[in-house]
Amino acid sequence: MRLAGKSAIITGAGRGIGRATALMFAREGADVLAPDLDLASSEAVAKEILALGRKAVAMQMDVTRMADIQRMVQTAVREFGKIDILVNNAGITQVRFPLELTEADWDRTLNLNLKAVFFCSQAVAREMVARKSGVILNAASISGRTGKPMLVDYCASKFGVIGITQSLAMALAKHGVRVNAVAPGIVDTDMWVSIDREWSALEGKPTGAVKQARVANIPLGRIETPEDVAKLYTFLASDDASYITGQTYNVCGGLQLN
Repeated sequence: MRLAGKSAIITGAGRGIGRATALMFAREGADVLAPDLDLASSEAVAKEILALGRKAVAMQMDVTRMADIQRMVQTAVREFGKIDILVNNAGITQVRFPLELTEADWDRTLNLNLKAVFFCSQAVAREMVARKSGVILNAASISGRTGKPMLVDYCASKFGVIGITQSLAMALAKHGVRVNAVAPGIVDTDMWVSIDREWSALEGKPTGAVKQARVANIPLGRIETPEDVAKLYTFLASDDASYITGQTYNVCGGLQLN
């Protein structure tokens, strides 16, 4: 029970990596606020957490709205009395040829994947700094390490997440708050179903072709599961990682080596 007595917020907790992380945190003893843009998904994962014997709160939330961010913090403090862990998991990917990427495409990705990460972190960090304790974990990507031709906006957002992680870690260390990031690779989620469909179409290939080709290049020989990522989040959230801050860890089966 590495997270016994802890309370956590996990954005985008309704499915994929967010859901896997919420359930793993609960199994390790944490109570969880599970905000998601889709209320039904949030309620479903909250029900699963309750079945594990932990406290859970469902919440419909748009992380790009400042009012929703403040409501998220207020709800967590009201329900749990404190916020020990924030996982900035919510995010999107859209596949576009660079010369066809629109301003609206750019703003949508950067607002959700980058701007929201900072302002959710800022709002939660104010609570953590007051208590001299806390952990913030951000969703980066191996696409934040190396550019991808059809993911210009996504890569820009994830490179930015790594920069935010390093900067906040330096700023908050003296207040007892650790900040780290996780960089997944090809994860078996709805997001990669969407990526494959859009990318395959752009390349004139059948659906499934892009995903199959990318998975074939994974040195460990299999696609990544949401639980693979959740395990690393759980370690970084725990006291086992008490001397780690400002780092971004790849969890990608060997696809990215730096």
